Amino acid sequence: MVESTAVRLLEDFSLEMTGKDVANLQEAASAIAPGTRINVTYLGNEDLPMRVAAAKAVGELGFTPVPHISARRVTSEQALRDFLAALAEVNATERVFVVGGDPATPEGPYPDSLSIIRTGILQEYGVREVSVAGYPEGHPDIDTATLWEHLRAKTASLAEQGLGQVVISQFAFDAERVSEWVAEVRDAGVTGDIRVGTPGPAGVKRLIGYAKRFGVGTSAGIIKKYGFSLANLVGTAGPDRFITELAADKPVAGDGRGVKTHFYTFGGLSATAEWIRDFSRGA
Repeated sequence: MVESTAVRLLEDFSLEMTGKDVANLQEAASAIAPGTRINVTYLGNEDLPMRVAAAKAVGELGFTPVPHISARRVTSEQALRDFLAALAEVNATERVFVVGGDPATPEGPYPDSLSIIRTGILQEYGVREVSVAGYPEGHPDIDTATLWEHLRAKTASLAEQGLGQVVISQFAFDAERVSEWVAEVRDAGVTGDIRVGTPGPAGVKRLIGYAKRFGVGTSAGIIKKYGFSLANLVGTAGPDRFITELAADKPVAGDGRGVKTHFYTFGGLSATAEWIRDFSRGA
């Protein structure tokens, strides 16, 4: 049962890339199934042409682009419209991921992802499905009650607008906590797909660095459970144990509405795609 569930978790997986990763995606393309969803980030060190070019490349390689919209980085309604219009020109607006974003102070009129969703602008440019963020281990700057309040509000607004919805979680190391969170999301009335954020194989130091940056739990016990030790930062860690344990937990194993995996490719697109392929064959 665990083996079949683990394989199911990896079916229709999604990957994440930055605007600078086009060459890396081209290199990894042969190891990625056609139609795979590739999320394209919206970072502070990227600009509109870079983001659009990356989304275009995803589509041209035969994959499904899911561009990010970082609410607090959008400087105006016109900037939002310009971005969506540019994406529409390269057929990359059907699916988007709307997230609050990093800046402590909004750079424009949108303090959070909910404020963008509620504008009604997205569907004007062909958006049919919106992914939103979930946080199994909480958020370093937002209290838990507010996170749940906003998740319910976002999914309700998307349903009212007739838009499909997906919840993509921040990556985590604790399969037990993620499984509990999946059950909590379902209890909150969310019926769409849940994509569990999973770090692809990467150097231990890099994984810990990203975990600290995003407020992911890095206690010695959780780290050891994932498969490496804070006492030994040499080498690479993969999500083998995490995926196997997640597949064994009832809320995930028994969910018939769509729990899938979303890979944060800290160690590179090729390394992650090859790990998925090899693990699926061996599970």
